[in-house]
Amino acid sequence: MDSTRVTEQPTSFERPQPGVDPVDPRGALLHTPPPAHVPDADAALPVQSRSGGESTAPGAATPGPSETTSPETVTPDGADHDAATGPEHSQPGAGQDAEPDAHRPRPAPEGIPVQPAAGPDRPAPAPDGQERRTGQVSRPGRPTPMRRDGDRLRFVGAATRRIARGIDLDEIVMGLCRATVPTFSDAILVYLRDPLPVGDERPTGPLMLRLRRTDRIPPERDTEGGFTPVAPPEPNELDSVGAELCTVRPGSALAEVLRGVRPVFTDGAAARAALPELLGEDGACAVPEGQRAILAPLRGRRRVIGAALFLRRPERIPFEADDLLVAAQLATHSALGIDKAVLYGREAYIADELQRTMLPEHLPRCTGVRLATRYLPAAETARVGGDWYDAIPLPGSRVALVVGDVMGHSMTSAAIMGQLRTTAQTLAGLDLPPQEVLHHLDEQAQRLGVDRMATCLYAVYDPVSHRITIANAGHPPPVLLHLGGRAEVLRVPAGAPIGVGGVDFEAVELDAPAGATLLLYTDGLVESRLRDVWTGIEQLREKLAATAQLTGPDHPPPLEALCDEVLDMLGPGDRDDDIALLAARFDGIAPNDVAYWFLEPEDAAPGRARRLARRALARWDLEELSDSVELLVSEVVTNAVRYATRPVTLRLLRTDVLRCEVGDDVPQLPRLRQARATDEGGRGLYLVNRLARRWGATRLSTGKVVWFELNHG
Repeated sequence: MDSTRVTEQPTSFERPQPGVDPVDPRGALLHTPPPAHVPDADAALPVQSRSGGESTAPGAATPGPSETTSPETVTPDGADHDAATGPEHSQPGAGQDAEPDAHRPRPAPEGIPVQPAAGPDRPAPAPDGQERRTGQVSRPGRPTPMRRDGDRLRFVGAATRRIARGIDLDEIVMGLCRATVPTFSDAILVYLRDPLPVGDERPTGPLMLRLRRTDRIPPERDTEGGFTPVAPPEPNELDSVGAELCTVRPGSALAEVLRGVRPVFTDGAAARAALPELLGEDGACAVPEGQRAILAPLRGRRRVIGAALFLRRPERIPFEADDLLVAAQLATHSALGIDKAVLYGREAYIADELQRTMLPEHLPRCTGVRLATRYLPAAETARVGGDWYDAIPLPGSRVALVVGDVMGHSMTSAAIMGQLRTTAQTLAGLDLPPQEVLHHLDEQAQRLGVDRMATCLYAVYDPVSHRITIANAGHPPPVLLHLGGRAEVLRVPAGAPIGVGGVDFEAVELDAPAGATLLLYTDGLVESRLRDVWTGIEQLREKLAATAQLTGPDHPPPLEALCDEVLDMLGPGDRDDDIALLAARFDGIAPNDVAYWFLEPEDAAPGRARRLARRALARWDLEELSDSVELLVSEVVTNAVRYATRPVTLRLLRTDVLRCEVGDDVPQLPRLRQARATDEGGRGLYLVNRLARRWGATRLSTGKVVWFELNHG
């Protein structure tokens, strides 16, 4: 065979017996196509005699079974010919004008190539079932070897396509195993480096190989012999062949084989010495003798990342030299695919982490409102996007509800989303009105770039007044589900998207009755290629109303279940954008749980504050907290009236905790500090910090609010 053609013939292949439909070991039935019709057998390419004798047509002389004792073929004139000079390996263009590929059938796409049983260009099967090349007797229905060059090329093409279809590590390794068993080998063991290096990372520590996957012919195809496993084959005989983890010692036989990169037969001295290190002593003994095992290093772009061991049973014909080229092709494609899969996995991990850190990890517990959220990426290949949601506690037990959507599904969109979300949190901490928050977000988006566009809806809920103030910047309108089951789309001015610039935003104030549920969402929930945005909004409203009917008019549906039901309205393939969903259940604070007073900034204000607090606690049957509340109220009010120029506000709220809020017109926030022994003041906040469950101070547009919370029974 010409050396140029050797590099192009990657494998030996197996073909079923003529007239018998081969059964795929995984249960699929492969139907053999009928043989191609040859109009003129004499036009086939003749076999050239090595001794210069007369050429013989391929089907002119067929040796009997007793004559086929070696891969060599005896011609009628007595000259021995190598199998490579037979009609299946004849060079194109030699002899007649007819092309030898005229008799070669087309393989099934993406599958194992199947050849016709017999034809003018190949010997007919022996009557006693004896294989002509090896002299081995094959059982009916069992595959027999086939050595056509086109078969090798077609097998490598089909196998590499199957490997290339994988996008993650498991899919690629599975593709390698499924492509090679049973077509190329009877079993395969795939070892990968642990941990796998990513990209140009330089691995540290010793080289560890972990068994990633094994595959073999199922037991029903392997009942008449085979290589002997170390332990009984329950549930898989390969489980006992390979060690789960092995350490490659520097300078060892296995290290030398892996460094050589090229696949080798295990009957060589170096490879045979490497098997115990890879498989263990017992596993190495289970490997068949002779050229029935190939050890192929898996080399990625930079370094060896693993190894694959191909095994054949003793009853099957051994591997040939050309099969090393097949193993090299399979190992190269698999290693490069694994390299790409590891890089893809790292990118997916970075995307997931970026999206996770951009969104709130946990929603805050706000007074008078319960929250639930959902986020769905646009697709597995687009895990990051510009959608976000947020819930920000505000002074006065209020809460800001925010939902936004930056255009695009890229890292840039996620980065812009993170900047806008941070800006919104900062502006919310200043207690600005919703329309002012959107105005500053619009200015921030313009500073980020000319094409930084986003939509946003900002709402502030007050559980004491049971009112909600909403401002919109080009976002889909929210939907309010009432306690009785009626769902309505709130009429909120749409406004221009953030980033347009030069536009004013308008806010509206609406009732937020107790028991109602407000649903904020992004356009990915209601808009797709199958429906426009207003059709989706109407379907969402109907879905909410139908869900509320299931729990009755007096019981609102649970928030988590409601979010799941809303997402169920998305059909398969009906999602083109990522989705952010924020549901808020308004519980509110009853009027009899609120006490509110104005105190003049005078010296008598702390004493009056203590008396008012004592009366409120007695009305709520919380006398056990009187001492602590009076002490803390006195300290906070004293600090307020010391610097205030306008009346000081005092408010007590009874929810699951007792909350006290003191407001004044001084914007400077108090800071906790350790008072010295000679200081006359500076110990008030220290007492608050020690006795209160929580405390804090928030700056307002008109001053500040200092608050603390105490637990009650």
